[in-house]
Amino acid sequence: MATATPELIAALERTASKLQQGASYQWGHMGACNCGNLAQELTPFSKAQIHQYAMQRHGDWNEQLIDYCPSSGYPIDLIVSKMLEKGLTLVDLGHLERLSDPEILSKIEKSRRDSLNKNSREDVIFYLQVWANLLREKWIAANPSLEVLRFEKKLKTPLLV
Repeated sequence: MATATPELIAALERTASKLQQGASYQWGHMGACNCGNLAQELTPFSKAQIHQYAMQRHGDWNEQLIDYCPSSGYPIDLIVSKMLEKGLTLVDLGHLERLSDPEILSKIEKSRRDSLNKNSREDVIFYLQVWANLLREKWIAANPSLEVLRFEKKLKTPLLV
């Protein structure tokens, strides 16, 4: 599971919010899919750049993650490296593309969990929100109460403790 940091939690929340507000979403587009939308928040690259870089190698995000090599020289590997630097793992990214992380899914009511569709904008938004809340809970549990105040100030969002 990703490392819970205020920066990653905020990026997950911004990604969900942008998708809610109509940001481009297309599961088959490397820059506008589940991982592509999060990559836009965690890296300086645009949807078009992410897609262009990914097309220099074969496969979807899952195949790109299998082939990931930080020293390959492929731009998509640079994007993945930047995402990993923010606390994500390759496994997290694979789960995001499929909406399949067992820990996140355990926080979702069974009927909703069983109906999640990896290429549904609404389901991606919901999954990102649950993931952000899960990481927020972990961050709060791992930090003293004074740190919670700093976290709230950084996100400009009150935490329900």
